[in-house]
Amino acid sequence: MSQIRKKFAELRRADRGGFIPFITAGDPTLSFTESLLVELGKAGADLIELGVPFSDPVADGEVIQRACERALRNGATLQGVLECASRAKSRIDAPIILFSYFNPILQFGQERLAAAARDAGIAGILVTDLLPEEARSWTETLLEHELDPIFLVAPTTSPQRLAGIAQRARGFIYAVSRTGVTGARDAVGRDARPLVERVRAVTDLPVAVGFGISTADQIRQVWRFADAAVIGSAIVGEIEKFCGRPDLVQRIADFTRSLLAKR
Repeated sequence: MSQIRKKFAELRRADRGGFIPFITAGDPTLSFTESLLVELGKAGADLIELGVPFSDPVADGEVIQRACERALRNGATLQGVLECASRAKSRIDAPIILFSYFNPILQFGQERLAAAARDAGIAGILVTDLLPEEARSWTETLLEHELDPIFLVAPTTSPQRLAGIAQRARGFIYAVSRTGVTGARDAVGRDARPLVERVRAVTDLPVAVGFGISTADQIRQVWRFADAAVIGSAIVGEIEKFCGRPDLVQRIADFTRSLLAKR
């Protein structure tokens, strides 16, 4: 059983929703990221999405775009991200999911990345801009290295395509709560619940909802109909807000705990 499947099985036995924070690796430094990964695990993260900084993150809003710029400016590389994750993983139980665009993976090498990710303790990889229909060899490579391929589905995903994605995915399905890019929103997208219901009609994989989830109330709302909530831009925004402060790690850990205060 994969790390991710095991974690969702634990959540189901405990009858509670999962919490999946997203951070951009290397924002502002990889040493900070390593410390924050550990603190997020202590703060209650069930799984953690670790974003690989990329120069053209077209699926992300301004907050995560700026985080990528800060990370790249400070020298973050995919190799460095993997080494950072490996050091942190030895100190936390939460599965780490690598969240990347395909260009850095192509430059690194697909086979090489899969092997390195497995050795680093990574549980799964989500490639934002890789079409599932074109991901057969990539998916097979991940499975050969005991990594879960994670795929996005959106409110605009057709029934036929949704069924195909469900067949290729492992670990969980990431349901985008609304069309558009990442970023904090005032409310959970109205298409989120119907999308989760559509996913559950074609697979028994857990479903996590993200894009636009930014408050404790929204997280609890998502838990009413999905297996987990993903929160990214709100956390990355706090990192940007207090960047440079000596207590930055503790501030982000405290903010994360505040999101789970009424769990």
